[in-house]
Amino acid sequence: MRSSLLLRPFTVALVLLAISHPSYAEDDITIPHFIEETAASGIDSIYEGEWEFMVGGGVATFDCNADGFPDALLAGGASPARFFRNVSAQGGPLRFVAQESGLELEAVSGAYPLDIDSDGNRDVVLLRVGENVLMRGLGGCRFERANEAWGFDGGDAWSTAFAATWERGAAFPTLAIGNYIDRAQEAFPWGSCTDNWLHRPASDGEPRFAEPLPLRPSYCALSMLFTDWNRSSTPDLRVSNDREYYKGGQEQLWRIPPDEAPVLYGEKDGWKRLLIWGMGIASYDLDFDGYPEYFLTSMADNKLQTLASVDAGKPQPVYADIAFAKGATAHRPYIGDDVKPSTAWHTQFEDVDNDGLVDLFIAKGNVAEMPDFAAEDPNNLLLQQADGRFKEVGDKAGMGSTAISRGAALADFNLDGQLDLLVVNRWKPAQLWRNEGTEGNWVGLELRQAGPNREAIGSWIETRRGDKIMRREISVGGGHASGHLGWWHLGLGADRQAELRVVWPDGEAGAWQRVESGRFHIIERGRPTVVWNPS
Repeated sequence: MRSSLLLRPFTVALVLLAISHPSYAEDDITIPHFIEETAASGIDSIYEGEWEFMVGGGVATFDCNADGFPDALLAGGASPARFFRNVSAQGGPLRFVAQESGLELEAVSGAYPLDIDSDGNRDVVLLRVGENVLMRGLGGCRFERANEAWGFDGGDAWSTAFAATWERGAAFPTLAIGNYIDRAQEAFPWGSCTDNWLHRPASDGEPRFAEPLPLRPSYCALSMLFTDWNRSSTPDLRVSNDREYYKGGQEQLWRIPPDEAPVLYGEKDGWKRLLIWGMGIASYDLDFDGYPEYFLTSMADNKLQTLASVDAGKPQPVYADIAFAKGATAHRPYIGDDVKPSTAWHTQFEDVDNDGLVDLFIAKGNVAEMPDFAAEDPNNLLLQQADGRFKEVGDKAGMGSTAISRGAALADFNLDGQLDLLVVNRWKPAQLWRNEGTEGNWVGLELRQAGPNREAIGSWIETRRGDKIMRREISVGGGHASGHLGWWHLGLGADRQAELRVVWPDGEAGAWQRVESGRFHIIERGRPTVVWNPS
C-alpha cells in the first residue's frame, strides 16, 4: 500500500512533530496522533473474495474472557473469519494472539456481538453469504452454533446489515437482518434485491425465535439501526439502502410496535423520500436537544441529518441535512490529486481526542475498480470543534490509509482511555492504530441490569457538562457490517468528574451521580456504581 504521507510533503513535518508529542494544536483544536502497529500487533487478516464480497467486511469487538480488554473477530469473506484474543497490557502496545474459537466460518461478511440469552457470556451474530449463524458464547472465548437450540432460521441469502433490540417484556431480542441482491435471480449479480428479515422472539415466552418475518419492500440494505429517534422508549428501525431506486427504493424507517406487524413510515407521517447509495449509519445527539443526529454514508453524497420537526414534544420523522453547514460532507479525497468522488462505508461517532466533543470516523474505499470513483480514497477523521463544525485531520493524525476499507471499530484496546482504530480492508491486510492520546479526561462505562437484555441495549447515557447534556444511545447495529459491545467511552475535556445518569430501556431514569475521570465504572441498575480496574 502506498503511504498517504507521500502524497503531500508537508504532512511529513506534521508527523515528525507528532512523534515528539502525543498530540499537537492547530487552529485551536488538538489533533491526536495514531501510530500504526499492525505488523507487531499479531492482527493478520484479509477480507477476500470477488463480487459476492464487494460489500461487507466487518469486525466485531467484544470481551469474551472477562478480562475487560476488547477482543476482535474479523470477517474473512471467501476465507475463514479470524478471531484474535487481546493480550495487550494496560497502556502498552496493542498485541493480539490468533486463537481458534469456533467462529472461524467461511463466507462471513459481518459480525455483531450480543448477549442473546443474557447468561453473561457474549454471543456473536455472523452475517454470511449463505446461512447466517448465531454463535453462543461459552466463556473463555469459545463459541458453538446455536441456530437449532434457539430456533433461528439462518436462511440462505447474502446478508449485509444487522440490528438488535429487546421489545418490552421479551425474553429474547428482536433481530433485524438486511439482505442484498437475490442470488437466485438469473440477472445476478444485478438482479432484484431480496427481502430483509425480522426475527422476533417466540410468542410462547420460550427462549427461542419465531419464524422470520419479511420486511417488504426491501431495497438491498447495507446498514440497519434500532433507534429511539423520538424518545418514546420504543425504538424504530432505520434502514439504509444501496440499490433499486428505479423501483421506488429509498431510505426507510419502520415502526416496530410491540405485538403488532411492522409498519413503514411514509409521507403522511412526515417521512421524506431520500435517495442515496446508503452504506453505513452512525448516531449521536450532537446538538444537545435530546434527539439523535444521524450520519449516513454513501457514494459522494454523505448526509448528516437532524430532526427538523418537534411540535409540543411530539416529533415527526422530518430530517434536515446539515452536512455542508457542519463541514461533514466528506465527499471526495482530502489528500492527493484524485478528485473523483469518494465511496464511504463504516462510520462511527466517538470522542477520539477526549475534549468532550464527539468526532466522526469514516472508512473509505472503492467498491473494486469503479472508474467514476476515487481509487486513492483515504479514511476520514473529522474532529468536532467548539462551534459544532467538523475539521478533517485524518492525514495529520496518521491514520488516513488509502487501502480499500470496509468495516472498522474505534475501541480502547489497551484500556488507557484513548480510542484506538481497527480497519478491515478488501484484498489487503487489516490495519490497527494505537491512539497516543491527548490531555482530555475520560470515563469508560459498562451497563448491566437483571433479567433479559443484561447489557441494557436501548439505554441512554446522559452526561451533564455545564448547561448542556450530552446523550449517547446504546445500540447494537449501524456502522457497516461491524459491531461493538463492552466499554462505552465518554470524553470529558478538562472535567475531572463526570456527572451522569442512565435512562434505562423502559424509560426509567436513574439518579444523577458523579464518577471520577480516568477510570472504568460498572453501572448496574438498582445497585451502587462500581469502579473496575484491569487485573
